[in-house]
Amino acid sequence: MSEAPASTARGLGGLRRYFDFVKFEHTLFALPFAYVGMLLGADGWPGWADFGWITLAMVGARTAAMAINRVVDARIDALNPRTKGREIPSGRLTRGDGVALAVAGTAALLLAGWALDPLAFRLAPLALLFLALYPYTKRVTWACHLWLGTTIGAAGAGGWIAVTGAFAPEAWALWIGLGAWIAGFDVIYALLDVRFDREHGVHSLPADLGETAALRISAALHLVSLAGLALLGRYAGLGLAYGIALAGVAAAIVYQQVRARTLEPAAVLRGFNANLWVSSLLLLGVVADVALN
Repeated sequence: MSEAPASTARGLGGLRRYFDFVKFEHTLFALPFAYVGMLLGADGWPGWADFGWITLAMVGARTAAMAINRVVDARIDALNPRTKGREIPSGRLTRGDGVALAVAGTAALLLAGWALDPLAFRLAPLALLFLALYPYTKRVTWACHLWLGTTIGAAGAGGWIAVTGAFAPEAWALWIGLGAWIAGFDVIYALLDVRFDREHGVHSLPADLGETAALRISAALHLVSLAGLALLGRYAGLGLAYGIALAGVAAAIVYQQVRARTLEPAAVLRGFNANLWVSSLLLLGVVADVALN
């Protein structure tokens, strides 16, 4: 009688390791932006089929990207006191597990792209290439943050393309808004590893240019992000609800910037976690505006 619960517990524990490995909760950073693109591109609800395929595409892309990153960075993670407890360095998962997850995520993205739209399917391999190259950019340039932002920022435009089959000013504005936001907070996250990165030849804005210059660039990127999101509201004809949501996004970004300037790891992390609210706030604003119009 006791074997089934024990087996279930082991199974759930294994599943939890995989979720932790790819930081599944961080999918929330970009997934709502894809839904924003979807809702605006369809001028409302596109149907459950498109919603499901877009969700699968985003989860697949995010899973593949994080698994590749963890496999490529396993050796560096093992040396870093902050990351040596991650699944591969600690032995809870293997490199083979990471590769298997990357393959599964890739398959999910390609399947969803094929089901959604010919342009989405053609762009999927390019997106995967950019995602796979990200961990290598940290070996050569501080511009890795811009690479990451540009790559993940495509998620918003992807939601638009998935339901329209084409680019438009709204898609570009959403791409800029999301990409600059992600690049800006990735710079802040790099503050946690400045000393380690300098000692081990890992490039980042804080490590290469110093914390002060990095924070100024991060703030500039976040201003570009807010400008892009404001343009999105103008191009899409969004109203008061979106404006209130955008004000909330601005407040979360300011909070993050203020906490980052303490350079205290705990405060930096608290500010960084405010990012979980940004995409959800924006999505709520768009949903409210679409429903009211």
